[in-house]
Amino acid sequence: MTAVLVTGGAGYIGSHTCKALRRAGFDPVSYDNLSRGNAEAVQWGALEVGELADGNRLREALARHRVAAIVHFAALTFVGESNDDPPRYCRNNVGGTAALLAAMREAGVGTLVFSSSCAVYGAPKTVPIAEDCAIAPINPYGATKAICEAMLQQSAAAFALDFIALRYFNAAGADPDGEIGECHEPETHALPRLLDVAAGRSESFTIHGGDYPTADGTCVRDYVHVTDLAAAHVAALRALLDGGASGAFNLGAGRGASVRELVDAVRETTGRKVPVVVGARRSGDPPILVADAARAREKLGWRPRYCDLRTQVAHAWAWRQGAGRTWKRMQARAPA
Repeated sequence: MTAVLVTGGAGYIGSHTCKALRRAGFDPVSYDNLSRGNAEAVQWGALEVGELADGNRLREALARHRVAAIVHFAALTFVGESNDDPPRYCRNNVGGTAALLAAMREAGVGTLVFSSSCAVYGAPKTVPIAEDCAIAPINPYGATKAICEAMLQQSAAAFALDFIALRYFNAAGADPDGEIGECHEPETHALPRLLDVAAGRSESFTIHGGDYPTADGTCVRDYVHVTDLAAAHVAALRALLDGGASGAFNLGAGRGASVRELVDAVRETTGRKVPVVVGARRSGDPPILVADAARAREKLGWRPRYCDLRTQVAHAWAWRQGAGRTWKRMQARAPA
């Protein structure tokens, strides 16, 4: 099997992608420092614990596993945290990607699928958002992703590098088979926080801003199932290995749901009370983000299967509730 190094493979989307890679006939090798990831999530392939900044450790892993391509997730990803500590985000996300590119060049690995984000667009004036929309991030997290994309383009011009940057919108849901799901500590993402309230682990859910220029005053997001995201990474990798061109692709369901609509979906799916309070806006949050993913459909053959919001909620809830699943072990061992 073709060995693929998955940086951040112990994380939420990374672990789902490892499962998809294994099913597609690849040999995923997770490279993760476990600062945000969870070793319990590495169920499909080997785990190499290390830092991207540790060039010797990284090059050793590339050589020992005879890696032919890389899927790069490893990054800090919380918008609010990035506002509080921009230098840390730049050092980790940009510096880590630079170190990875240097190791790839030295090892002769020239194929990379990069985990980017719709945060590179900032607060666009028109939706749905296509790839030719201006790159204008409004928070440090988005800025680091934009810088990394530029670095990939410049590196491709300097040496033999083929890359695809996948700009995905709001990841949601869990593996439909119930084998893996989302677990962060502390948790900042809306759906798992709502499920914490539904499960009685939290008293209430805070909506960050109720006065946005949307139908109900709350932010609108394009929720895309994590299993569909994983499939897109496999499709992008195959496209590159088959000689496809480098470029950037949006990944989204193509429909928006407000935060209040997400709350309603959780209430209906779980049958639980979910108290909410409305707080102040969070700095760096655009009002509306909805994807135009036509390019990914056309060029990568990617079509999301789980677009219904209630299906996404149901999969996430089932994984958390499922007896014998990894949720309780992962939650107990999640890094602080």
